[in-house]
Amino acid sequence: MTVMGKTHERIAGRLREFIETQPIFFTATAPLSGAGKVNLSPKGLTGSFAVLDDLTVAYLDFAGSNAETIAHLRENGRITLMWCAFQGPPNIVRVHGRGEPVFRDDPRWPGLIAHFPAIDATLHGLRAIIVVRAELIRDTCGYAVPFMTYDGDRELHAQRFAREDDESLGAYFAKKDHVATSLDGLPGLPLPLPPTLPATHA
Repeated sequence: MTVMGKTHERIAGRLREFIETQPIFFTATAPLSGAGKVNLSPKGLTGSFAVLDDLTVAYLDFAGSNAETIAHLRENGRITLMWCAFQGPPNIVRVHGRGEPVFRDDPRWPGLIAHFPAIDATLHGLRAIIVVRAELIRDTCGYAVPFMTYDGDRELHAQRFAREDDESLGAYFAKKDHVATSLDGLPGLPLPLPPTLPATHA
């Protein structure tokens, strides 16, 4: 896992085990415009990431004050996911690929949400599931990444959004400047927010 610059054909074996056990990962997207703003976001919350198959992963996109990732994916689909080893052997894994936001009224929603049984998404204002198809999978050394300990998920997000229903959550998003549109004016989260379709067995 520490061989520098190794390319993988699929997300399997020790590579899959590594990314599934990391408590945090990062996403990077950008608009097509050279003058647009690159976005980098941390993603956490235990149970909000899933490997769907050897080349496809997904994560839950929760309520927040921006929707840059969604906007960029709707425009061009480019995304990079990155995991770092903050404990154990040094390692960095990047998945470069094409992503798509799947919204709550999409017919695929029930089947996709069933891949996340460990998390009560109703507590977090779930607004989309980001599905990423890998085009390039690489790991490199993480020699400069510091050792850091994971103490647990913060409870503040669930405490803030657990009291919202679909109507109030939609109103919250509508009041934010950069949810329906990105910082560069690209279409972001479609509003009004559709109702959540129920999960089906994965």
